[in-house]
Amino acid sequence: MSEEAFFNPINPDKVAENPGLLPYAHTAGGAVIKPDDMGKVKGRSMLAMRQQTDRQMNQLYEQMEVLARQAKLLADRKEISERIYDAAMGFEPIISETYYLYEKENGADLLSLVAPEEWGRSFKYSRFLAKVTLLADHTWEVEYNESNQ
Repeated sequence: MSEEAFFNPINPDKVAENPGLLPYAHTAGGAVIKPDDMGKVKGRSMLAMRQQTDRQMNQLYEQMEVLARQAKLLADRKEISERIYDAAMGFEPIISETYYLYEKENGADLLSLVAPEEWGRSFKYSRFLAKVTLLADHTWEVEYNESNQ
């Protein structure tokens, strides 16, 4: 048996040692591999990021507006509650009942059981301030006041 030298007909300069690691297709039927345009990829990513963060910022602004409205209503309730407790009243208010706040000619306030339309011609106050209901926490809910109109 004679050993003949094996002759490889493929040019070794045109063969890759690890063809699976090439950045391009190494056979005629291989998938086309194109490098990504990083400018486009980054541009799309930036657009998506901006849209998402803008959406989240808008949600936060909406939540802040709700909280600001709630804080304003609470501050108004506190202010009217303090004014009512400083007002003259000839009775003990009952929770969930409606009362009426008036300003006298001398500037003092009065809490009354009588609604403005019930006074008729005998209305003796300089102005009607608010229709209020006593809440369980002893603050007052304002159903109507002159600044709301």
